[in-house]
Amino acid sequence: MASLICGSIAYDFIMTFEGRFKEHILPDQVHILNVSFLVPTMRREFGGCAGNIGYSLRMLGGDARIVGTVGEIDSQPYLERFASLGLSTTHVRALPGQYTAQAMITTDLDNNQITAFHPGAMMQSHLNTVGKEAGVTLGIVAPDGLDGMREHAEQFAAAGIPFILDPGQGLPILSGADLQRMIELATYVTVNDYEAKLLSDKTGWSVAEIAAKVEAMIVTLGEQGARIHHPGGVEDIPAVQAARVVDPTGCGDAFRGGLLYGIEQGWDWATTGRLASLMGALKIAEQGPQNYAFSRDEIAERFNQAFGYRLP
Repeated sequence: MASLICGSIAYDFIMTFEGRFKEHILPDQVHILNVSFLVPTMRREFGGCAGNIGYSLRMLGGDARIVGTVGEIDSQPYLERFASLGLSTTHVRALPGQYTAQAMITTDLDNNQITAFHPGAMMQSHLNTVGKEAGVTLGIVAPDGLDGMREHAEQFAAAGIPFILDPGQGLPILSGADLQRMIELATYVTVNDYEAKLLSDKTGWSVAEIAAKVEAMIVTLGEQGARIHHPGGVEDIPAVQAARVVDPTGCGDAFRGGLLYGIEQGWDWATTGRLASLMGALKIAEQGPQNYAFSRDEIAERFNQAFGYRLP
């Protein structure tokens, strides 16, 4: 079993503001907003939704096949990393004269984030196509270039490959009509609680109406866990207590790696959601989206400790 992971491949520049954004943004002055935040620390990390999801799924033992575009100018370190992790680069295209996507992420002491994103080669993600491929049983359309997200959803459906729609940071660039079409094509939808409200606003469909159009709608709720709407009802997934709370960047992607793995294995939603929740908790305890590292056995033991039963 393998999963095609369509989404961004990016370098993340992660900065920490040693204060709280809310103390420096005046609500009655947002129309003339001009704010500067001193960030004394900065790191460059390997990131992007496809890279992060692939990393999580590979850690669990899944066959993650990343579909994305990078810039030829600066992609070599990332391509070498994929090779070191055993992640296939067959569907990763390096575009000449382009930079790889770059995210500039600033996090405050309340774990709120402000992000500036340069898409670079990601805007050409539609140059990669997906279709029937030996061993591929599942896919995901994660945040990516606009044309890529729309076309990959159509291509998964045409190939008869069930897929998760994860619009996330792509919500602002997708129209209501785009989102309605992609939901109708998708097998599953996953968003966080804020994105769920935005998705409802843009489509004109309630969460219940969206959930009725797919096999499951998974809504993450931060420290409150997650809620999975499926034909059998609603499954409330508890949050896992993290060893420490260090950096939320990439937690949603780690969660999605767990989702993909559980769906691949044919597990019930209670177990799939709990594994996804655990992966998010393991990630949040480390800086950067791809710096947590556990063996499959270690993950299984953490799961047993958290939930009182063993993974299948």
